[in-house]
Amino acid sequence: MPTPDFILALREKIGTHPLWLSGVTAVVLRGEGDDVELLCVRRADTGEWTPVTGIIDPGEQPAVAAEREVLEEASVVAVAERLASVGVSHAIEYANGDQAQYLDLTFRCRWVSGEPAVGDDENTDARWFPVAQLPPMDEGYASRIHAAVADEPHARFRR
Repeated sequence: MPTPDFILALREKIGTHPLWLSGVTAVVLRGEGDDVELLCVRRADTGEWTPVTGIIDPGEQPAVAAEREVLEEASVVAVAERLASVGVSHAIEYANGDQAQYLDLTFRCRWVSGEPAVGDDENTDARWFPVAQLPPMDEGYASRIHAAVADEPHARFRR
């Protein structure tokens, strides 16, 4: 999905100045024990492998946003099971000059159905990886994954 309309409307007013946005990371898991797999997508803009991420629409519940993003970006149905971590991304400047920073809510999600397939133009690939053999990725994403994979009843607060 392209940039949400509400962000385009804000950009008309503020240009490329920094936007503070709410986002989700969906750490989708399937399998059990040593066979647990993680859904990853390869970003079209950077070529990096990451969990599914996205922007929460105005008025949208965060867990619903996580589930929606998984379906839109990877054609997989998943259910958010728990909030795994809360944190703030580093400041980002996109290729077009737009600046943003995100309050990130990371959800541990359970796979329900579907096999990964690219669902929009934000990604070039989608696939399962064994949790023990994930592709290289940014430390921020790795810490979100670790928080979601850990069998803890509470959310981690990044500091």
